[in-house]
Amino acid sequence: MRGAIVFDLDGTLIDSAPDLHVALNHVLRAEGADPATLAETMRFIGHGIPSLVQQARQARGLPAAREAGMVQAMFHHYLASPAALTRPYPGAVAALEDLAAAGFALGLCTNKALAPTQEILRALDLERYFGVVIGGDSMPEKKPDPAPLLAAFAALGPPVLYVGDSEVDAGTAVRAGVPFALFTEGYRKTPVAELPHRFAFGRFADLPALLAYPGLAMP
Repeated sequence: MRGAIVFDLDGTLIDSAPDLHVALNHVLRAEGADPATLAETMRFIGHGIPSLVQQARQARGLPAAREAGMVQAMFHHYLASPAALTRPYPGAVAALEDLAAAGFALGLCTNKALAPTQEILRALDLERYFGVVIGGDSMPEKKPDPAPLLAAFAALGPPVLYVGDSEVDAGTAVRAGVPFALFTEGYRKTPVAELPHRFAFGRFADLPALLAYPGLAMP
């Protein structure tokens, strides 16, 4: 085994925003609030569903007393259909195949709750690639706390790389002391140059080659 590579999920391996958008608008309609746009929903993604709902509630000026019920409703609607519109990014599955064939142990570390994470992995036939899956409620801590990422590597083997798309992922990698690869086509809000990363890429077809490039040699 050549060591371990851990991936974020939303905005990295999969574009989950469309299904989150549908579920969120079910919740907002029930509250008598204006629906969210897809772009707005994407801005709310990164810290898990409770944070997404909190940001949406605040954006619509809804009372804080409604938040717990909205979170419960969001989980209900999202779990009912978490992979109807969600798809892997182009080339992501082939990259997982190539990396596994090259001898890397692969894992997943996401702030998405474990139940929808597992349902999506099953629906998209992705669960077979990962030796460990850590969701946002698998541990007391969430990213950008490094504990979930470090737990994933502890289960897999020596860290080679963490792959993510966002400010949360970059901060997690820094805190964990792990090399970070930034996927540029996800839900990031900050310019690429302002985020710490070993390298950035916009096509998953390039990832296996980037890992082997001498100037970017991994441990």
